[in-house]
Amino acid sequence: MTATDRSIELINAAAQAAADKLAHDIIAYDVSDVLSITDAFLLASAPNDRQVKSIVDEIEERLNKELGAKPVRREGDREARWVLLDYVDIVVHVQHSEERVFYALERLWKDCPELELPADAKETRGKAEEHAKLQAAEEATRTDEDWR
Repeated sequence: MTATDRSIELINAAAQAAADKLAHDIIAYDVSDVLSITDAFLLASAPNDRQVKSIVDEIEERLNKELGAKPVRREGDREARWVLLDYVDIVVHVQHSEERVFYALERLWKDCPELELPADAKETRGKAEEHAKLQAAEEATRTDEDWR
């Protein structure tokens, strides 16, 4: 069994919405062979809680407006560290970068086929690591300046 056309349509729209809101490391897996409750997972991350919320809101708005899809469940909204949108056909996980590293969902689903995503979404790969390096360099510079 493979992900349905509807699931792929939802995944692509959600991935594009996440990319438009500057999500990091967007990836999607076809989990239909190992799970009976959904066809696909979309994973995305952001460096702070505010951006996690922004990404989730954009995904939800875009899927509703363009495809008439509303999540049956939305969890984790209050803390905005890991927000889950359940559309039955797909499940979207938007995580704070720290949670993404800690929980490493990619390791759980690495044996599942990766779904093709829009070019903008693919270009987000490695952005979390790049962002972390820039942030560390800025903090090191600030620390040096504080001592002067």
